[in-house]
Amino acid sequence: MKNCHFCTNNIKQVDYKNTEDIRRFLNTHARITGKRRSSVCAKHQRQLALAIKRARFLALLPFLAR
Repeated sequence: MKNCHFCTNNIKQVDYKNTEDIRRFLNTHARITGKRRSSVCAKHQRQLALAIKRARFLALLPFLAR
């Protein structure tokens, strides 16, 4: 089993302003990848989904891929 990206890098809270880090958890269609595919623990997957939604609302990330 792979380790969680946020746990291994000792990141306590997923920040919506860190778009470079968040963007790697989106697929080519700009959809949030699942927990199994991204190998993120459940706690950080919930934080990641909330951070992506906040970044989309503030136009830091796209809702759709072109």
